Amino acid sequence: MKKTRRILNTAIALTLCAGMLTACSSAPKEETNAAMDGAAGDYYATTAVTVEVNSAADNYYYEAGDAAVNEAPAAEEVVEEEAPLWDKPSGVLQHGEVKVEAEEVIGAPIDGTTAGKGYFTYEDYFNTEEYNEIIESGYKSVAANPLSTFSVDVDTASYANVRRMIEYGEYINPDAVRIEEFINYFDYDYSEPTTNDPFSVNVEMSDCPWNRETKLMLVGLKAEDIKKSEREPLNLVFLIDVSGSMFSEDKLPLVQKAFTMLTETLTEDDRISIVTYAGDEKVVLKGTSGEDKDKIIDAINSLEAGGSTYGEAGINRAYDLAEKYFIDGGNNRVILATDGDLNVGLSSEEELTELIEEKRESGVFLSVLGFGTGNVKDDRMEALADHGNGNYSYIDSEMEAKKVLVEEMAGTLYTVAKDVKIQVEFNPVNVSGYRLIGYENRALADKDFHDDTKDAGEIGAGHTVTALYEIVLNENGTSIPEAELKYQQNTTTGNKNELLTVSLRYKQPDEDESKLLAVPVTDEVYTKKMPENLTFAAAVAEFGMVLRNSEFRGTASCEQILELLEDYDYRSDDYKTEFVYLVRTMDKRGY
Repeated sequence: MKKTRRILNTAIALTLCAGMLTACSSAPKEETNAAMDGAAGDYYATTAVTVEVNSAADNYYYEAGDAAVNEAPAAEEVVEEEAPLWDKPSGVLQHGEVKVEAEEVIGAPIDGTTAGKGYFTYEDYFNTEEYNEIIESGYKSVAANPLSTFSVDVDTASYANVRRMIEYGEYINPDAVRIEEFINYFDYDYSEPTTNDPFSVNVEMSDCPWNRETKLMLVGLKAEDIKKSEREPLNLVFLIDVSGSMFSEDKLPLVQKAFTMLTETLTEDDRISIVTYAGDEKVVLKGTSGEDKDKIIDAINSLEAGGSTYGEAGINRAYDLAEKYFIDGGNNRVILATDGDLNVGLSSEEELTELIEEKRESGVFLSVLGFGTGNVKDDRMEALADHGNGNYSYIDSEMEAKKVLVEEMAGTLYTVAKDVKIQVEFNPVNVSGYRLIGYENRALADKDFHDDTKDAGEIGAGHTVTALYEIVLNENGTSIPEAELKYQQNTTTGNKNELLTVSLRYKQPDEDESKLLAVPVTDEVYTKKMPENLTFAAAVAEFGMVLRNSEFRGTASCEQILELLEDYDYRSDDYKTEFVYLVRTMDKRGY
């Protein structure tokens, strides 16, 4: 947050609205100050807007010397410096700037004003959710950068989390929108694997809907599926955050419903342990047979929230149990359910990932389920899953819990390939430029593709993985720098029709040496009529760019997305039907 958050205690001498979103008449100064003292989610009315302030997470006090003074100056008027982005139904300020002119300033003034009168700016939306910054990849020259290398990503948390923001009418943080996770939330009709490799490679290309100067290419992987009767036995540890921040209905109660659903699918060969953490860790259940469902469910439903968040202790104990009940040839995994708000022991993203990198050497994988609103620490949860050889999902409803832990259980819990990397080599004879859409935090150095010590993403049974490229074709050829690459060495024979080669490296779940799979792509892959897989993936990517207000969005809009999808009927797929509903919702809001 910006420096003004350290010195502002909310927009000024305002009237407490007793939980209502409408402005009302003035209240005594004592009442206003009392409401500002440590209350979370209070509402203060001004002449322009109603502002929700989460003052429990941050102290917005004016400073007087070295002491913070819990008192606000009297407000004369509120002036909107710039038009903020509003939650239109309620009028709650989610983002933007409100500048307040005050008669009296306690402590040092800001913005260069003189003591006694000044302007105070309240910026950003008022919660403590944390997201890593996303800097979108721009177009790259094939002559200078012929290789594009990244790790696969089957996480879906971003889409479910942003869906929650849309449904609640909240401000949508651009850094919460990871377009690759939007795309990979959905299933696509790719061909099944037909070789000894654990997945198939599918490529489609057509004209880009939002940029008439480029083509849009899809690279899709389809992992082999497994039958329930053939699945390996499970050794699972439910690691559950029961700290005070998990008290609300969309956190611990939803966690309990989610794990109850998963428990109903267990067999007598499975083993379940439960570890909780708050001020300290607690073992609730040890190595219980999946056949004893009532015992497991009773243990889950007995949990209550309260206390601080000593996640480090819980993680250590969960891995200890996973190793104690380790099943050779089985699926050994810790499933962490949390809002990510760790505040005791190791708590930073760097510290936690170092811990998880050490733990994954045991052969135990880690999946993360995120819950809740207002204080979601998305950056930490994503990092934990990425470094723990697992996946990250966000659970905002019972429907999403069923999708992740029941309908897609094999993909969530059974890894068929680990450390999966993709490297695309473009042929400069036919392609002059490209842009990978999304995967910003999954980018790898080109040399990492051949380095088996470099960690990458995992693919679960039955999973599909999709990546989109915008491609600039070069009709007239281009100068080619000398380099030890396929197309730079041989540009006159044997590959004139090739646009690129998609190469993949992956490891079997229990192996440390990678295998290579390479698929050349010719210009014959292009079709004027966009295939259905590419159409839907393009629509989802376009929606992400609209929500992010991407500089590369071109002509993208919700209206254009709806036009793109109008030839298809998605009523047989509840999740794609819901996507169309979300696009229509944002279209009505002017996106």
